[in-house]
Amino acid sequence: MNIRLSALAEKLGLEYTGEDRDITGVSTLDKAQADEMSFLVNPKYASQLETTGAGCVLTSAPYVEKLDCALVSSNVYMDLAKVVNLFAQPQGCLEGVSELAYVHPDADIADDAVIYPFAFVGADAVVGPGCVLFAGCYLGERSRLGSKCIMYPNSVVMGGITLGNNVILQPGAVLGGDGFGYAQTPAGHMKIPQIGTLDVADNVEIGANSAIDRAALDSTRIGAGTKIDNLVQIGHNVQIGEHCLIVGQVGIGGSTQVGNGVVLAGQVGVADNVDIGDDVVIGAQGGVSGKVASGSVLMGTPAMPAGTYRKAAGVCLPKLPDLFKRVRKLEKELKAVKDAAGSDD
Repeated sequence: MNIRLSALAEKLGLEYTGEDRDITGVSTLDKAQADEMSFLVNPKYASQLETTGAGCVLTSAPYVEKLDCALVSSNVYMDLAKVVNLFAQPQGCLEGVSELAYVHPDADIADDAVIYPFAFVGADAVVGPGCVLFAGCYLGERSRLGSKCIMYPNSVVMGGITLGNNVILQPGAVLGGDGFGYAQTPAGHMKIPQIGTLDVADNVEIGANSAIDRAALDSTRIGAGTKIDNLVQIGHNVQIGEHCLIVGQVGIGGSTQVGNGVVLAGQVGVADNVDIGDDVVIGAQGGVSGKVASGSVLMGTPAMPAGTYRKAAGVCLPKLPDLFKRVRKLEKELKAVKDAAGSDD
């Protein structure tokens, strides 16, 4: 793709400085060529502005005077996303429904849907307009895809699952597997059939090798605009609100309620039947076992207010070895005093 800088600026509603020129791609400050655009989001890389070979740099106003050519933004990260979207090449090379795919005669497939070889579409499944199912995908019976959904290779949607519009399943994502439900009996663990479903709202993305269980009886739900990273486990009957960020290796126990705008950082663990309010942030490796009020920012295991955790981890923990030595010394001194007192008797 080739686009003039002036046209790019007009498309984004931004101003640019320097000479107009052709832009053919986007790269980092240290790798960009003269026909490419780069960007500065993090000030720690500002020194690279002096050595970059980029033809133009997308950045904020304070750095413009250091550059011969700049695209000026008040929200660099957002505008970078728009620029990259313009240059991004979509995955895939086929059109229509491959003869090597299995599509049940009772399935309803939109005319412009794309289904790759070795995909499976079950009975009474619905594939909406503009959907793409890559090789190795499984779409179970009675499941429904809205418009413009993408199932990347080897992603799975089990039977009776509903996806909204613009849902993206990265490779290996599994939606609607059985929840982890067993009754304890004298003979061992008896499986409890998971006969509920899973509803995924519009504009949700689910990362590679993540798993979201179907409900035992009702429905597991993922709210609109929520983004789920790779290797995330979401248990049965979990309710996740809108526009949440669930980062890699998070585990959420069954029947937990997660509000809107929640951020769960990497490796956060949430017990079952927990209620997390709106706009909560849980720091990496946090452990949550009880109710969390809206707006809370927590860290640590067990999770505690971030300020308390920073004091405990940053101030107290480094002093523990010295404190241990002092306690041992005091114990010896106390023993000596007690022994001396005993000998006086």
